[in-house]
Amino acid sequence: MSWGDVSLLCLACYLLGRLYAGRVPEFVLSAHQNLFRAYWRWRCRYRGGRPRTSRELIDLIRRISRENPLWGAPRIHGELLKLGFQLAQSTVSRYMIPRKGRPTQSWKTFLRNHRDAIAAIDMFTVSTWNFTQLYAFVVLGHGRRKLLHIEVTTNPTALWLAGQITEAFLWDTAPGFIVRDNDGAYGPVFRRRLWVMGIRDRPTMPHSPWQNGHVERAIGSIRRECTDHIIVLNAAHLRRVLKNYADYYNNDRTHLAIGKDTPISRAVETNGGVVAMPVLGGLHHRYRRTATK
Repeated sequence: MSWGDVSLLCLACYLLGRLYAGRVPEFVLSAHQNLFRAYWRWRCRYRGGRPRTSRELIDLIRRISRENPLWGAPRIHGELLKLGFQLAQSTVSRYMIPRKGRPTQSWKTFLRNHRDAIAAIDMFTVSTWNFTQLYAFVVLGHGRRKLLHIEVTTNPTALWLAGQITEAFLWDTAPGFIVRDNDGAYGPVFRRRLWVMGIRDRPTMPHSPWQNGHVERAIGSIRRECTDHIIVLNAAHLRRVLKNYADYYNNDRTHLAIGKDTPISRAVETNGGVVAMPVLGGLHHRYRRTATK
């Protein structure tokens, strides 16, 4: 008996039920529905030919095309071949998200691609034992949150600040942009030095410290982890303390913003015993592994 004969039999049962019983028995309807599903499973059975694309691979193609809006089918196909998948480029074209439907780059991606060309500067005050005000000038690179330069003075003039910028950057390593606040000390001499060095001056809006948040955060760390715990004797003492802290900050202190790495990347050590080396007289410690006998 063919599937067509089975369907005709079910239809006959249906008509008989309508004619004699007034309604179709539930088991007849259920049997017909089951037979209908079985028939279409049989019709759609796999008969060979090109292997089916797995759900996992389809999802991966869509994921790669979503995460890389600039990639086309050849680029995605090449990446999948390097991942060990054997498929045709036409399969990638079939399942990838069309370019018009893909999200563009995020602000996070855009800013990450420009952060190495940005540095931030700011000053903060520290009182000595006899209440003399000292000014610490900080230069921070946005790329790795590295303290590029730190210096101390009692009178931060525009000429002195211009000299600090020259010391902070060699002529071939100057950033494209400097972010700063609107302090009056950044006078014409300072701004002219930036222009000569090819650095674009980007002052923040008045009373908007959050627009220079990276260096503000770094200064907060310097205060909380260093100067708030030390009585400064004079400018030379503060300079020495800040230089030591900057060395610790760049080489040993891990940062959340760079994946808990250090600004000057620190290798992972797995062998040997752990020893502590005091920093700033024991205010902080460096931890290293040493070979054990």
